[in-house]
Amino acid sequence: MDELGLGLDLIIVLAVAIAGGMLARRLRLPIILGYLVGGIAVGPYGFGLVQDQETIRTLANIGVILLLFTLGLEFSLSELKRIGKVAILGGIAQILLTAAVGLALGKLLGWAMLEAIFFGFLIALSSTMIVLKTLMERGELDSGHGRVMIGILLVQDLSLVPLMIILPTMGGGGGELWLSLGMATLKTLLFIGVMLVLGIWVLPWLLRWVAGTRSRELFLLIVVALCLGAAFGAFHLELSPAVGAFITGLLIGQSAFARQAFADIVPLRDTFGALFFVSLGMLASLDFVVERPITVAVVVIAIIVIKFIICFLVPWLFNYSFKTALFTGMGLLQIGEFSFVLAGMGMKAGIITSDIYSLTLTSAIITMLLTPFTLSFASLLYQRLSQKMRLERLVASRLDPDWQSEQRQLSGHAVICGYGRVGRNLAKVLERRNLSYLAIDLNPQIISQLHARGIPCIYGDASNREILGHAQLKKARVLICTFPDFMAVELTTRNALKINPKLDIVARVHHDADAELLKGIGVAELVLPEFEVSLEIIRHTLHRFGLTILEIQHILCGLRGDKG
Repeated sequence: MDELGLGLDLIIVLAVAIAGGMLARRLRLPIILGYLVGGIAVGPYGFGLVQDQETIRTLANIGVILLLFTLGLEFSLSELKRIGKVAILGGIAQILLTAAVGLALGKLLGWAMLEAIFFGFLIALSSTMIVLKTLMERGELDSGHGRVMIGILLVQDLSLVPLMIILPTMGGGGGELWLSLGMATLKTLLFIGVMLVLGIWVLPWLLRWVAGTRSRELFLLIVVALCLGAAFGAFHLELSPAVGAFITGLLIGQSAFARQAFADIVPLRDTFGALFFVSLGMLASLDFVVERPITVAVVVIAIIVIKFIICFLVPWLFNYSFKTALFTGMGLLQIGEFSFVLAGMGMKAGIITSDIYSLTLTSAIITMLLTPFTLSFASLLYQRLSQKMRLERLVASRLDPDWQSEQRQLSGHAVICGYGRVGRNLAKVLERRNLSYLAIDLNPQIISQLHARGIPCIYGDASNREILGHAQLKKARVLICTFPDFMAVELTTRNALKINPKLDIVARVHHDADAELLKGIGVAELVLPEFEVSLEIIRHTLHRFGLTILEIQHILCGLRGDKG
């Protein structure tokens, strides 16, 4: 009967995960938020439907291990290098500054020094999964603020390893603290050394041997076995099992089998990850909120303000634009999912009390729930502020004082707004034809590279009237908007047409409704990436069936006519 009870609890948890996920999708929110709300509903502080919570938490711990394992598989040093100093130095600064201010907040609340230090590092981490899913759904992964946020999150993820090693040792005092820290460091170095040996000489051979069987089942089994085996090995050395899984993921991630390992384990990760987030929701104490509403409100507001200011200042001080700084601050103000893991370790080690654990958990869930709305608010706020003359001048004042002379000689040129992959490809073609262009981008590294090559460019937000005012739009032949963010495209086109109503504009857009809006504004040419991909697939398919180029062109023109 106990087995049946566990089966029923699992069915309830999975059912509520599905229901919460579907509700979140309907509301266009990250699915994880649906899992959290579902967990609150069936937990002991909701309807109390799940009885065997310890077993569910055990399964959720497997979810944590798989989450860290896939995080290691996905971790990209090349991405960190591409984003540069703002990710590495800015990410480290953000963690330390947030931890320091969190320490001060803890002392104001009357906590002991170790509790306050631990709390500071708990709130320093943001939610990689929430932010990534929100950026994906908004189509902003490749935007300026998206790249900066991803870079800072990568540094935060990497910081998990030392934090999971150092923070639990803080329970000792004086000499015991240093002894515990020293022992933890030695054990970690021993574990990493063993894993490096296995990763260099054993893992590639083992994975190659299993892959040679051409059995996906056996390959999945060996990947899961390596993940859980490393977690058990770390646990046996009194380290966090999640650290062992993360290091193993990093090692496999450097091999030729990384993509297949990731593809095979993602369904397992998502299933156990859902259990993890539902179990977090079940841990959320509504009674704690009811009993201490002022404390919870003060701490949540303080966390939001602290993280917004610090995460705003990091890109701003690295010479990124106001827009990038605003969106980064709004996007990273939540507490991350791995803060729960650290908090559980801290409570187990006796460093923080159950009240601080509950306060952290409650604050994290509230800030996670707010994230999609804070980014939407950032869009609306920037749309309003960007039309104010003072802000336009503030943004323009951050530009290189020598840039204006480069633009005055331009005439009959193209203005490329957004020098990402699309903008770079266009620029290459224009350069080969000796056609002049001017680039506008929010990434200071890109602008520095263009300056070094002697290419006319402006650092700033192309949707800003002050910036566009120096792009010689009245002499320009065409303006091209490559942004994935529709709001930026709309603002750019509106402001550009105010300067030159006859300007020919080509814009990238993803939805039919957005396309209709831009047509009404006066945009001459609209490119829908998904539609263009479908036309190219149709072209190749019809060619394989033997249709002539003229026949295919006639069909494609008809489809374009229907679309228009």
